[in-house]
Order: sequence, then structure tokens, then C-alpha cells
Amino acid sequence: MNVIPWIHMAVALVLAPLLPGVINRTKARVAGRDGAPFMQLYFDLWKLLRKGAVYSRSTTWVFRAGPLIGLAAVLGALMLTPFGKSGALLAFDGDLVLFAYWLGLMRFVTVLAALDTGSSFEGMGASREVFFSALAEPAFLLGLLGLARVTGAISLSTILPAVTAATWLSTGPALALIAAAWLVILLAENARIPVDDPNTHLELTMIHEVMVLDHGGPDLSLILYGAALKLWVMGALLVSLLTPVRYGVAWQDALVFLGGMLILAVGIGLIESAMARLRLTRVPQLLMGALALAALALMLIMK
Repeated sequence: MNVIPWIHMAVALVLAPLLPGVINRTKARVAGRDGAPFMQLYFDLWKLLRKGAVYSRSTTWVFRAGPLIGLAAVLGALMLTPFGKSGALLAFDGDLVLFAYWLGLMRFVTVLAALDTGSSFEGMGASREVFFSALAEPAFLLGLLGLARVTGAISLSTILPAVTAATWLSTGPALALIAAAWLVILLAENARIPVDDPNTHLELTMIHEVMVLDHGGPDLSLILYGAALKLWVMGALLVSLLTPVRYGVAWQDALVFLGGMLILAVGIGLIESAMARLRLTRVPQLLMGALALAALALMLIMK
């Protein structure tokens, strides 16, 4: 039995909440502040787990099941995610389609839980979430299709490890376009600036945050932890694409991957420090731009 994928899974479960801490600390440093501790999300999760939950009489079991199913879905996606150049815990031909479906299920149950409250406010956020995701998913899938075409594989655990320095030398422009498209998708799917602001509470601009306003206590902790895991999962794909380095030694490859994840978190913090949140009418244009980049990459690969 190969224990390395299990170790990688445990590392992801433990370190995922650290990514938002690095992002927020980077933003604070750029702004000249000390900022919250790197471990702040760990403290928040522990505090929320010790609290009770309050449920509206208008909600049903859908509202209570949403956070739990969402966390289970992102855990399913994590099991299919390669750890740098090492294979995932589960790997089979076509698992990239299941990966996309797991993330789609997470979004679906979050939207259902928001609609179950009967609040027009949360319904507005759910509508925005579904609309923007409909524009983001095609760009993500086109990027996967392009990589599958380059590597000749249809499994995440064989596609991403097959992206080497030689691959970048032969199809570098196309891979760079895919990486740029995936970066935009990562920011959009994880409610980051310039698409969404995870710290805002202005009702006219919120997207993801407005959908979880009625959750509290352990339910909110599941949502926050699931969001951190989703950031880790999508970041892992981007880092694996951008680090075509493989030493063949597990601990060295792991250090390269973890270093890439740290750089990615710092990079997101710098992006959020340098940019303002886009107007809602501009977000579709940004996502369509990501789709155009992915489509152009696929055309360059198939020419």
C-alpha cells in the first residue's frame, strides 16, 4: 500500500486554512499593518465549533445539510487532486470530469441552502453565483482539455505530472494562456478580488458571503473550512502546471509544491492589494476573457 498519497491528503487537510492567513497577512503588510496572525482561520474554526447553531423556522433540512454536503464534495475533489508531481489518492481515466462535478456539487448545495432561507437577499447572491460560475466553468474545462491534448492523458494524476520543462519549451505560450485563465477562475471561484471581496458586507456587492449569512456556529465552520480546501484544490492544479520540476524524491517534490502554494498565496495577496473589486457588470467580461484565453490555448495546441 502506497502511503504517500495519504500523507499528502493529511498535509492538505492541515495546511489548507493557512492559505487565507498568508493572503490576509500579505495584504496587511502591503498596507503597512501587522494584520491578523497566519493561524487566524484555525482560531476562528475552533471558536465556531464550540458554539451552537440557530435555525430559522422557515428553513428545512436542506439548509442544515448544505454545509456538510459541500464539505464532503470538496473532500471528494481533494482526493482526485495531485500533490505537485505526485499522483492523487484516487486516480482513474476521466477523473477530471468527476473533479469538475465535485466542485459543481459544492456550489449547488451552497446555492440550495441559500435559497432555502426564503430570503430575497440570499437569493440575489445565489443568482450571481450561478451566473458567474456558468461563465467560469467552460474556461476551466477548456484548460483541462488543452492539457489532456498536450499530454495524451485523461486523468489529473497523469496530466499534471506529465507537464515538464520539455513540455513548456514545446508548448509554452499555450500553457501560459491556460495558467492565466486558471488564475482568473481561481480568483472567481474562491470569491477573491477583483471578482468578489471576502471581507465586504455591502449588500449590493456581495456574492459568496451573502449566501452564508444565515449560517453560524459549526455550520459556518464547515463552510469556511470547505472554502479553504477549495482554494487549496484549485491552487494545487495551478501550481502543478507552473512548476515543471520533478526530482523523483518525495520530500523534495513536496517542498517544491508547498513552496509554490506559498508563492501563490502571496501572489493572490499582492493582486488584491493592487486592485479594487470590479463592478458587477465588468465581472462577466473578465470571465469571458479567461474563456477566450483558454480557447486560444486550445487552438494553439491543436494547430
